[in-house]
Amino acid sequence: MRLMTVHAHPDDESSKGAATMARYAEAGADVLVVTCTGGERGDVLNPRLDIPEVRANLPEIRRREMARASEILGVRQRFLGFRDSGLTDDPPADSFARQPLGAAVDRLVEVIREFRPDVLVTYDETGGYPHPDHIRTHQVAVAAFDAVAGTPWQIAKLYYLATFTKEWFQAMHDALTARGLNSGMAEVLAELPDNRTPVTTRIHCADHFDVRDRALIAHETQVDPDHPFLRHPRDVEREVWPTEDYVLARSLIPADLPEDDLFAGIKAAAADPA
Repeated sequence: MRLMTVHAHPDDESSKGAATMARYAEAGADVLVVTCTGGERGDVLNPRLDIPEVRANLPEIRRREMARASEILGVRQRFLGFRDSGLTDDPPADSFARQPLGAAVDRLVEVIREFRPDVLVTYDETGGYPHPDHIRTHQVAVAAFDAVAGTPWQIAKLYYLATFTKEWFQAMHDALTARGLNSGMAEVLAELPDNRTPVTTRIHCADHFDVRDRALIAHETQVDPDHPFLRHPRDVEREVWPTEDYVLARSLIPADLPEDDLFAGIKAAAADPA
């Protein structure tokens, strides 16, 4: 089985669906992370590394961080080769968000035809949050999925990430406060919208939360070690929310929902030409 995830920047793969990838990679699936940009215009979010030397070499550093995270997760990784747009309403002319959609789609289709994924995972139409690169990543990934549909070889299923929804933050906040712990999530809860699309697919991957965390921490410039997400007890998370969640957006094979496997139905469909 082959799984491709398409993300905007280095570190996105480790904060969104990383435990799922680690679980499937350990089980023998071939997993490829496609990273659309190099994160060149990102901020340094770890205050301990927010120094001139790091800022001056951020593109190279983020590539090294990506390589370490990929090794930890047990996955392959490819950069699509576009430049980070930065978190702005007016991205620079050379940025990913300003490139013609067709050019970006063609580049991703080339990688898809080489790797031949059974499943493709990316963001929904909101991008998960309103960063122009995340929204563009959604547009490019969906268009690439459609571009190979109907050809002799095509992707069976397209999923949107539904990790760290308001429902997740509320469940964790309630569980931590019930144990007398400060969740640090009240501010996030106040800002998050209600879930837009019902989850269709929940992947049990609590045994790989530690791998997810190590991969995320490998992106040293992008992770504040004092962030509440890194400080809550993992045994509470494993008890309260042992899954990473997805929305099945498109399926070219029959789907029996809800699911607990991104590859559900694919082997059966391959064995039945009808």
